[in-house]
Amino acid sequence: MTPKTDKPKPDKPSEDIARHAARMQAKRDNPGPSPLRGIGMFGAIGWSIVVPTVGGAFLGHWLDRVAPQGFSWTIALILGGVVLGAILAAGWINKEGGGK
Repeated sequence: MTPKTDKPKPDKPSEDIARHAARMQAKRDNPGPSPLRGIGMFGAIGWSIVVPTVGGAFLGHWLDRVAPQGFSWTIALILGGVVLGAILAAGWINKEGGGK
């Protein structure tokens, strides 16, 4: 009798399980486009514009009462908030890879 030096071949079910696990891991690491993810990004971008705009409106209204000028602080800071929000939104889009 000759001793067997061959390694045992893995059985078919274990190969299937390994292949399935690799597919699951790849899908987890690289999720495809999701409608919910798009809605979430849309919301985050919206808030990045709304918060500075509303903050500018409140600050401008307060400044109009405390330090009146020949121009409206409220309008100036609302416009400033919109510009700041647009810059933040553009940064968010570029970070998330939407501006490829």
